[in-house]
Amino acid sequence: MNFIQRVRRKVFRPRETIEGYENPELVETIFRKTINYKPAGDWPLVAGLRTVLDFGGGAGRHYKLACQLSPDIRWAVVETPAMVRRAKELATDQLMFFVQIGKAADWLGSVDLIYSNGAIQYVPDAFKTIRDLCAVGAETMVWHRVPISDGEPRREVQTSYLSDNGPGQSLALKEKLVTYERQWISEQGFVQAHEGYRIVERGPDAGEQGTQQFKFSSC
Repeated sequence: MNFIQRVRRKVFRPRETIEGYENPELVETIFRKTINYKPAGDWPLVAGLRTVLDFGGGAGRHYKLACQLSPDIRWAVVETPAMVRRAKELATDQLMFFVQIGKAADWLGSVDLIYSNGAIQYVPDAFKTIRDLCAVGAETMVWHRVPISDGEPRREVQTSYLSDNGPGQSLALKEKLVTYERQWISEQGFVQAHEGYRIVERGPDAGEQGTQQFKFSSC
């Protein structure tokens, strides 16, 4: 975003607000931006992998890069019901969308990697969701942009611009604000929820200030 765009946002703040990740306008924005998204670059994490369960992967933005590097990779996205309904027209023999973790894992068969980028903080019960993902039995679990609390978990209302949601350039004809609840997760609870796994990498995530990234390996 350039200087002029930042100034315009401060001076002309949107008057309309939409709420939650199930909002049809937000879902449509993410869907359309994903279709137009043309990723480039390297992603060593997915090199040589056969199957990935992408928790919170939107309309398949991460798959668009992964399949360029590993053309035969099979990718299961677990998302909200609204996103799954909208994104299902993008499904192929190698990319599918699911509401339930178990059904995504069943479709993949064995799972090489569970990947999640900026999603666990928005689910109602983060620790139960982590345990459900661990039960899949993937060899590796990678988390990006996890808000870790120094103390007790806490919840807050997060606000973003509609055009900032989804990958690539904005397609919004009229800018709006989007609000949703997210939680800061206790470090101890987050780590302990990974039953049968051990941390092999962790550190600050450059993708979002104040968040952490983690890599777990099965014991």
